[in-house]
Amino acid sequence: MNNYLDLRNVKEYGKLEKPAQIIKNGGIVVFPTETVYGIGTNGLDKNAVKKLYDVKKRGLDKPISLLVSDMNMIKKLAKDITDIEYKIMKAFFPGPLTIILNKKEIIPDIVTANGKTVGIRMPEGEIARKLIEYSEIPIATPSANISGKKSGTNIDQIKKDFGKKVDYYIDGGESKLGIGSTIVKVVNGKPVILRQGSITIEQINEVIN
Repeated sequence: MNNYLDLRNVKEYGKLEKPAQIIKNGGIVVFPTETVYGIGTNGLDKNAVKKLYDVKKRGLDKPISLLVSDMNMIKKLAKDITDIEYKIMKAFFPGPLTIILNKKEIIPDIVTANGKTVGIRMPEGEIARKLIEYSEIPIATPSANISGKKSGTNIDQIKKDFGKKVDYYIDGGESKLGIGSTIVKVVNGKPVILRQGSITIEQINEVIN
């Protein structure tokens, strides 16, 4: 298959240039992260993001988080970042945590369901990080499953869901954690968990205090 890359046992990350270009051009790629598999596209291309919603059968009222490779990318996407938000990112990025930040105009409204905030995550998994680096753009990435179904943790079950609707598949073996990232938002100076993952509110509070 020319739309499949097996990185389960090798670290030939140079081969990620091809799927990175597909993402840049608005195509859809399935790839592993340390939490669950993601299905991603160019997070700055509203038409690509609309296609992603359609493929996932996801309601347009549900925002999609952006995956980034470094802090410089975050500064291009988010504004008015507080000291507490910086502390959280410094402690848990890269890792299985998504933080809600105030978005800049560069992010299409469809990504945030017309909201003024955006979820940002810097994944720990090497394949995901390298893919973002080669793409040179934030990747809009929900979990790789049809909405309402269980999140995909291996490539075989994901292929059954999406088939040829996805332009490229990257196989990194079974997901390490198997659950989605913790989603945190700082409200009135205090972190609030919007979705529980492997990182707890106690761990976050410890970092802040």
